[in-house]
Amino acid sequence: MRGPDATEIQLDLILSYRTNVALYPAFQAYFRAHQPPLLAIWGRNDAFFLPAGAEAFRRDLPKAEVHLLDTGHFALETHHQEIAAAIRRFLAD
Repeated sequence: MRGPDATEIQLDLILSYRTNVALYPAFQAYFRAHQPPLLAIWGRNDAFFLPAGAEAFRRDLPKAEVHLLDTGHFALETHHQEIAAAIRRFLAD
């Protein structure tokens, strides 16, 4: 966030979120057709990305691994060790 273009990059990222919803049907069709492994690690108290968003992956990917941690939006800052361990286990399987 301290880089010279950080503010502009963050604004571009935030503005691109509004276009993501239109792409959901394509993502979901891909998930249903190909059943890729999926690990979703979410903050149970995230006010922006609600837990229901993580659980929704299971509609198309019944074997999705979903973890809801007792944290908010910045889960990597508060639970980085737990998340790294979950990623390692997921990739080892």
